[in-house]
Amino acid sequence: MALELIDFLIIISFFLVSLFVGIAVSKKSSKNASSFYLSGRNMPWWLLGVSMVATTFAADTPNLVAGIVRDTGVAGNWEWWAFLLTGMLTVFFYARLWRRSGVTTDLEFYELRYQGKSAAFLRGFRAIYLGVIFNIIIMATVCLAAIKIGNVMFNFTAGETLWIASIVTVLYSLLGGLKGVLITDFIQFIIAMVGSIWATMYILDLPEVNGMQNLITHPNVASKINLLPDFSNTELMMGIFLIPLAVQWWSTWYPGAEPGGGGYVAQRMLAAKDEKNATWAVLFFNLAHYALRPWPWIIIGLASLIIYPNLESLATAFPNLDPKFVKDDLSYPAMLTFLPAGLLGLVITSLIAAFMSTISTHLNWGSSYVVNDFYARFVKKDASEKQKIIVGRVSIVIMMACAGLLSLVLEQAKDAFDLVIQIGAGSGLLFILRWFWHRINPWSEITAMASSLIIAMIFFADSRLDTQLFANWAGYEKICFNVVITTTAWLIATFATRPTQAETLDHFNHVIFGKESKFHNFPIKILGFFMGIIGVYSLLFSIGKFLYGDVAMGASLMGLFIICVLGLIALRKKLF
Repeated sequence: MALELIDFLIIISFFLVSLFVGIAVSKKSSKNASSFYLSGRNMPWWLLGVSMVATTFAADTPNLVAGIVRDTGVAGNWEWWAFLLTGMLTVFFYARLWRRSGVTTDLEFYELRYQGKSAAFLRGFRAIYLGVIFNIIIMATVCLAAIKIGNVMFNFTAGETLWIASIVTVLYSLLGGLKGVLITDFIQFIIAMVGSIWATMYILDLPEVNGMQNLITHPNVASKINLLPDFSNTELMMGIFLIPLAVQWWSTWYPGAEPGGGGYVAQRMLAAKDEKNATWAVLFFNLAHYALRPWPWIIIGLASLIIYPNLESLATAFPNLDPKFVKDDLSYPAMLTFLPAGLLGLVITSLIAAFMSTISTHLNWGSSYVVNDFYARFVKKDASEKQKIIVGRVSIVIMMACAGLLSLVLEQAKDAFDLVIQIGAGSGLLFILRWFWHRINPWSEITAMASSLIIAMIFFADSRLDTQLFANWAGYEKICFNVVITTTAWLIATFATRPTQAETLDHFNHVIFGKESKFHNFPIKILGFFMGIIGVYSLLFSIGKFLYGDVAMGASLMGLFIICVLGLIALRKKLF
């Protein structure tokens, strides 16, 4: 496959636009750390919402979804669809609270909610743990996707891909701060969605695929299209459906789906104009992330089963790619090799945009932790705004380099997804309750973090070193084990240590809840929570049914979505 002039023009034009945005906003973004990381706290909901969606539309996301579809069918996506419950919890219970807190990062929350040296230690340690170590793991998965795409599309080596993909992203991240990220995210999301939908339409018209109806009835595909798993297959049903819906969503910390909000989602909420804009931003994010975006990737994953029915066929098609990278998630970039000139350039640009959007957000978010919650808090408390920005920019470069190096030892997107889920297992309930249960203290969080990390590393080392101590354990069994041990550990730590002082709790409650009760409008919020969940799932499955040709069921589900929307509109004054 060879790119033509028009393809290169599209890609180069996008790079130039991204750099232009970074340069254009660099002056305002460089005034102080607040401008660089929160863009003055005056961003509208639609820009913040699109930015959240663009960030989760990483270069590895289409690969991940296509790989899941090939392995466990469309129903396998419940492993991440279940996180909608987490997202809706943030919409109706936590978005307003985060914006009201007035903190610069979600880690600054620790010294608002807790007090003493343990709170300071927790803030500083998590700044490095989340902002650097954990953040690098996430970015490494995105870099891994870039490596596979670079080899398939350009025949680049891993090193060449990483150099080219990183340079522009790092440059505009250094220049534009959060505002530059938000604006480029908006452009990138439009390009990414247009590219993925157009590519799907073209692939459906390939002679080998021959349209949607032929696709879903093909022998390689027919068993993969169900939206719900086969409940007679207990092992599969537990792993991809029951455990994610019953346990995973509330118990596991995962970037973009943090119980109680957090990470770059919290950063967007904190950058909003006001509480309503913060809430609407997260609501739009969950609607677009779960309902509007996945189907192009799902369809391409299904189509790949016709052209590349197994890993051997993928390996044969791409003999120059390191065999360790030949996994099911390679199917997505492999299918894009069939696209014509022009469209190919647009789709490659959309993947580059997805890469840049996610990496730039993680660089800015991680850097905000390094500067606000470590350097300015512990290293140099009297640091000038200029010094903070310099440290932030240096940390951006270092994190990008480390992520690129780590990506060279990963093999497929699903491996990293499973590792991240394990690392965050068991801590989710704590993040949900800490706003309302006064007994939780810094030692609760320290214990949860240490316990889940140790258990995750034991499982990870066992799989990599071939000790095979847990070879017979299914993935969901490992998650449940980690959740039980970690939750038990932090609950014991909570009752074995002193609670936060009353004065600190009173100040926290005054800032967050004011004169309202902690549980103000809780019944209405719970109703909104369920209406949001039902509405988004209805829209997601309605689109799927329409694509499958089941018009009656698609229309019924669309009607249910509309009812939920009307219900939320009727309750909006009490909810938003």
